[in-house]
Amino acid sequence: MSASRLMRAVRVAEFGGPSVLTLCSDVTVPQPGHRQVLIRVHACGVNPVETYIRAGTYARKPTLPYTPGTDVAGVVETIGEGVTAVKAGDRVFTTATVSGGYAEYTVADDDCVHKLPAALDYTQGAALGIPYFTAYRALVHKAQVKAGQTVLIHGASGGVGVAACQLSRALGLKVLGTAGTPEGMKLALRSGAHLAFNHREEDYTDKIMEATEGKGIDVIVEMLSNVNLSKDLQMLAYGGCVAIVGCRGPIEINPRDIMVKESRVVGVVLFFSTPEEKKECAALLYAGMESGWLHPVVGSQYPLDKAAQAHHDIIECPGAAGKVVLTM
Repeated sequence: MSASRLMRAVRVAEFGGPSVLTLCSDVTVPQPGHRQVLIRVHACGVNPVETYIRAGTYARKPTLPYTPGTDVAGVVETIGEGVTAVKAGDRVFTTATVSGGYAEYTVADDDCVHKLPAALDYTQGAALGIPYFTAYRALVHKAQVKAGQTVLIHGASGGVGVAACQLSRALGLKVLGTAGTPEGMKLALRSGAHLAFNHREEDYTDKIMEATEGKGIDVIVEMLSNVNLSKDLQMLAYGGCVAIVGCRGPIEINPRDIMVKESRVVGVVLFFSTPEEKKECAALLYAGMESGWLHPVVGSQYPLDKAAQAHHDIIECPGAAGKVVLTM
């Protein structure tokens, strides 16, 4: 491949609203370095965290200009020296990229590239990366769930929520899910939740407590902690844990709610995963794909030139239903 090949890619030259996402058609196709892989992108997942990074409000700021996107699915075009796990022509998905995923080609480090089983199409492959690896980190590494426990997935119809429902069911938990629409509740049930609740109803927390016969919840996976954390702490069983996956602002809580239950509140950030943790998670997810319990649900799909609309909708539209994906 000559170095002068050009591609279409979304670029961000300044932090701001969705409109700063600009589609450029003259971006040079990146070259894979040592232990890197060049992937022809077929689809790329859109995650809420990418909107915070774009807005400039997230803890880590990329150097401008940059291309967003971590969760691509596609075909290996070429490999750099030292790459042994994949070869040109392999169908793959990624959990991170070096050059950005909202593009026709992307470079990723080989330890972030995983084979995509034939049973999944590329849009489903683009729904794997951050959602499933985050759900696993929250449940297994941070909350340390055990079979037989009761888990509440708060926001069970979004990308991480669907992943958490499927994983929780496979890990032998009693799975309760919340969503904001009837469609979202149905999706939670289809994804492995035993019971689903509408978190827009005033008394939904009472209904959840009734479902646990007053015992409370062992583990809560929380996507919107700035709204729910105070109620979460009150719903926990003794020794329970809230794993915070998502937050869009501050909230007031009463620390007594943590004291009286001797409960834990733990943060979840995929970025801090060790190579061993990534390997362990990838192995379990691959087993799930092979045996069929892991099946990503793709929601809204947008072409690459509608990336700004995708960023608007993932934050502003009420009631998630599956994973938001860009297609090339």
